[in-house]
Amino acid sequence: MAGNFKVWVTRQIPQQGIDMLREVADVEVWEDELPPPRDLILDKIGELDGILALLTDKMDAEVMDRGKKLKVIANYAVGFDNVDVAAATERGILVTNTPGVLTETTADLAFTLLMATARNIVVADKFTRDGKWKTWGPTLLLGQDIHHAKLGLIGLGRIGREMAKRARGFDMDVTYYDVVRNEQAERELGLKYADIDTILKESDFVSLHTPLTPQTRHLIGARELSLMKPTAILINTSRGPVVDQKALYEALRDKVIYAAGLDVFDVEPISKDDPLLTLDNVTVVPHIASASFATRTRMATMAAENLIAGLKGTTPTAPVNPEVLNSPQRRK
Repeated sequence: MAGNFKVWVTRQIPQQGIDMLREVADVEVWEDELPPPRDLILDKIGELDGILALLTDKMDAEVMDRGKKLKVIANYAVGFDNVDVAAATERGILVTNTPGVLTETTADLAFTLLMATARNIVVADKFTRDGKWKTWGPTLLLGQDIHHAKLGLIGLGRIGREMAKRARGFDMDVTYYDVVRNEQAERELGLKYADIDTILKESDFVSLHTPLTPQTRHLIGARELSLMKPTAILINTSRGPVVDQKALYEALRDKVIYAAGLDVFDVEPISKDDPLLTLDNVTVVPHIASASFATRTRMATMAAENLIAGLKGTTPTAPVNPEVLNSPQRRK
């Protein structure tokens, strides 16, 4: 039976998570395909004890100041750049996320993009469906080899390490950069450490696995793309603004690099009129790195567990601002 807490889930998530929340709270779910509008969030937040939010929902100081009862913001994602964590901490509001559960699934998608882009899979599929395939040809739809190629990882968190594991199966030579050097991972996975410019210059594939911060916004721009090999491929499953999308379009158009595989974009959804979509040497998917049945369900239950802990004043599995847990300002 539901308790006295009031919770809003800002999109339809796998039912298991919603069922868990309904055991302890009165739950309302926004069932539209598109995110709830900003004015509705501002209107509703005042009556909520908790909100289960998505990356598309901006949780800033204005929202929190309207949410006088708000105890917890449970983000249905690993990233939390949609949440002003400092503002939440100042107000004693707990912020949580869903790390770990989508690591391997995201790495699967990143490596899928790498392979599909290298071997022109999307272009070849359309070529075949359009009836253009006339015969086997020695120069038909040639791509880049993956085996024994050089992979550069920018960011060696959980997902970056999983990418390195997958690369071992293809006998790839893996170099990485991270703000914190991981010598244990170097030993265990046979990795080499280098600065970003070296990785860009030497790699056949560059895969991005960094969070979005002021320091990583447009980390890859025109200068960085110009350092890459003309046969190189860029993969981004991190956050769209880590790459300067205009510079990437120009680099792909002008064959500065061979191709790119993208799951994320500067503005999402990407406009159907974006010039990037006119190019054959970019493979695009709609932010689906964690989109497996099992992973999205586990994200739902983890977000629900986090939210329930926040409502009850206990310790969640994944607090983003753990300093709130023992703060006298924590809302209870």
